[in-house]
Amino acid sequence: MSSNSEDTQKSTMKTIDVRGLYCPEPVFRTKIEIEKMSKGDTLRVVSDDPDSEEDISRWVNRNGHELVSLNKTEKDLEFTIKKAK
Repeated sequence: MSSNSEDTQKSTMKTIDVRGLYCPEPVFRTKIEIEKMSKGDTLRVVSDDPDSEEDISRWVNRNGHELVSLNKTEKDLEFTIKKAK
């Protein structure tokens, strides 16, 4: 029975790739995926839209989630978002 309580405490990590999509689509896709997830789960979003940096960061803050990290590569932005509620 202890494994059941451990399962409820484990968070999951999901990745969505929104490369090739531009404002406002990356934010919409992020919102849809976050809504499907449980509190404490983590979503990784990969985008190549430069506007996503501000758009997704603002959406995360406005909705009370946690932007764990934002990594910029040559072509992509990689967001790690923890669902807070």
